[in-house]
Amino acid sequence: MLIACAALLPAARAHSEVTFAPSWEMPTYETVRGNVLQWLDEVQPTEEVRAEASSLWPSVELRDADGTALLQRVAETFAVVDPQAHELVRACNLKHAGPLPPDASWLHDRSVPRFMRHNLLLYYARWLAQRGLYDEVLLALEGISAQDVVDPAGLLFTRVIAHQQLVHLDESRAALAQLLEHEETLPRRYEQIAQLLQRDLAELQDESLDHIARQMNDVRRRLDFGRAGKKVQSVEQSVVDSLDKLIKKIEDQQQQCSKSGGTAQSSQPMQDSRLPSMRAPMQVDQRDIGSQSGWGDLPPRERQQALQQIGRDFPAHYRELIEQYFRELADESNSSPNK
Repeated sequence: MLIACAALLPAARAHSEVTFAPSWEMPTYETVRGNVLQWLDEVQPTEEVRAEASSLWPSVELRDADGTALLQRVAETFAVVDPQAHELVRACNLKHAGPLPPDASWLHDRSVPRFMRHNLLLYYARWLAQRGLYDEVLLALEGISAQDVVDPAGLLFTRVIAHQQLVHLDESRAALAQLLEHEETLPRRYEQIAQLLQRDLAELQDESLDHIARQMNDVRRRLDFGRAGKKVQSVEQSVVDSLDKLIKKIEDQQQQCSKSGGTAQSSQPMQDSRLPSMRAPMQVDQRDIGSQSGWGDLPPRERQQALQQIGRDFPAHYRELIEQYFRELADESNSSPNK
């Protein structure tokens, strides 16, 4: 009887393993070439322009035609045919003088062919991500799915990075899970960074000091771009609220320890741990919190009390980071809100 049951185990295990089909596939060179030729039929350029654009897509598959190379070639094809696309691609390939990014607002016009619109928005979003403009990245990629572009891995990777840098934990984890559906076929650079991000996000918890530190870095990034409006204020308020909750939690634990007759926690900080280098925000309710980036300063007495409490219970570099954060907020000059 036991032998018979054992013989059934492999089959039962096989039935219990459920596999799911990936939500996206990497298009082949021939598929992308066909989409380009179809787009040329739709826009109907002159014979001379069509010949120049078609020359970028020989019938023989190109070497190293990965997603990045395909997207670059598609963008160059658009630039040959369309003057606005030519200006955008040119701007994205020049050294950026700032402060404003190239104008791509015309791509949100529904009259722009879908194939051209989605792939140029991804091309533009990659340029934005390289310059730390992560809010703009998400705006550019809004509503675009992996099936809409010639480089789906690049789309998902760019979206993961933007959410992770903005501390959108749930969104970054969801995009990362989708990206890793094809982990075995991802470009090596994507695979390695995705694995690092996977470990990083798995260990990160809401309203931990690690999380708060990343939000502080996000505030600094925004202020570096000269932005002190509602988005910055929202993240600043989230930082202060999280610190308040953290201090209250520590105080409650100490009171509980005193009531139970236990000993108080050591006044020595924990051993230093690695300060995270990645950052990104939480979703918070909108509040009327003023128009200046320095609005969130704690009163000196409360700030010192908070720093002392954190210094006793957490690594020394966290105290230094938080102290520097409040000092930078206090030094921020009044400026008109941007974004």
